[in-house]
Amino acid sequence: MRDTPAPIKLRGQYIGGRWIPAARSFADINPSTGALWAEAPDGTRADAAAAIEAAHAAFPDWAAMKFTERAHMMHKISDVWERRAPDFIAAVQAEGGGWYGKGAFEAHYVTEVFRSAAAICYQPLGEVLPSEYGKFSSAVRSPMGVISVISPWNFPGVLTARGFAFALAAGNTIVLKPSEDTPFIGGLWFAEVLEEAGVPPGVFNVVTCSREGVAAMGDEMIEHPFVKGISFTGSTPVGRAIAAKAGAHLKKACVELGGKDSLIILDDADMDRATQAANFGSFMHQGQICMSVEKVLVQEAIYQPFLEQFAARAARLKVGDTADRNNVIGPLINDRQVARVKAQLDDAIAKGAQVVTGGGINGRFVEPTILTGVTPDMLVYRDETFGPVVPVIPFRTDDEAIALNNDTEYGLSAGIITQDEARALAMARKLETGMCHVNCSSVNDEPHVPFGGSKASGLGRHGGRWSIETFTETRWITLDRGGRPYPPVF
Repeated sequence: MRDTPAPIKLRGQYIGGRWIPAARSFADINPSTGALWAEAPDGTRADAAAAIEAAHAAFPDWAAMKFTERAHMMHKISDVWERRAPDFIAAVQAEGGGWYGKGAFEAHYVTEVFRSAAAICYQPLGEVLPSEYGKFSSAVRSPMGVISVISPWNFPGVLTARGFAFALAAGNTIVLKPSEDTPFIGGLWFAEVLEEAGVPPGVFNVVTCSREGVAAMGDEMIEHPFVKGISFTGSTPVGRAIAAKAGAHLKKACVELGGKDSLIILDDADMDRATQAANFGSFMHQGQICMSVEKVLVQEAIYQPFLEQFAARAARLKVGDTADRNNVIGPLINDRQVARVKAQLDDAIAKGAQVVTGGGINGRFVEPTILTGVTPDMLVYRDETFGPVVPVIPFRTDDEAIALNNDTEYGLSAGIITQDEARALAMARKLETGMCHVNCSSVNDEPHVPFGGSKASGLGRHGGRWSIETFTETRWITLDRGGRPYPPVF
């Protein structure tokens, strides 16, 4: 039997370039074993305010820094991250319940996020406009000030980095609050990396708290007058509340939320590509991805052979403690998420759905599960699952597939598998999603692309120049060179 390692010691919250111990701590649990992984700082609303004030004080010098210097800093962050990648991967396995391959992907991806952010520093910041009066008229983008970043637990490396890297490169300062389920890899790890890279004190701050303190700390990160913008990735109900509060204070908010994403398999699809896309899209990281495949829509002519091959692939995925690299399917992040998935599964079976493969739940471990006979009155059809349970639903025509995809309040991502790209593009234009990928799963991302959804899947875009548009202010600045006259009465 493997010995349970001693909990790691976290250094405290990171505020104003200093590690500040919290008066209290909360348990940071390894979801595979249920053992205590770390004692995390249980910060307060006052800690968030102190971090915001530190970021506000650091803003003028950071915003005034030469763009080349900020770009070089982004590269230093990337270099430190790359060197420390093995430690991050190990923490993803232990604190986040992620498969080794998932951690390795995140580690590589995050280095590219900061390199992409460095490249943004060299891009145009505005444009020259025509002027009827001979003015030199310009529209320029300027950093806003303090940006609050609230990041999730499921891909804490990628989604945290994406949430702040471009805003930081643009000259803003940051206060980050990670999820209480991953306070280290989603937050305090970043503080260690940025401190080692030499980011000036106050430019980047991290506060953490238990689930009980989230509401108060979150309110401070939105309502404090020094905060000028909010970056949030997480659930739709929380995102709605954050966007509403930000709007009440006339603050910008970029919120990337949940999904109920479809993978559409057309009758001319390559079967191997289709079943692999479905397997990866549905079960990667236990389906705990906002853009996971949550409905596989298959044209009737190939429905049965697809279902058989998909089920065979899913059955080969190994489930267990992610400390073992062979276990591709790890635990769900916490017991609340297990209860949510179980409720959807029980509801579907009670209403007539059939389990093709999987269906077993052992603690936080849920087997990759494929359902048939799913109908719109079932929770698993309507609600985001965020677990390794997926229905396979037949359709007859392309229009019917489009209707099935759009039959949800969500609109994040989609995938279409076909050998006819023109057919796929015609369908993609009718899908109510922010993203669509032909001959790939709905799970796709790159640092420089406009990532985000429509409908209840979010507002705004993360990534590349789209992050810059979100987290800068556009200002109109003119130089009067034409001597525009004023009315003589003045």
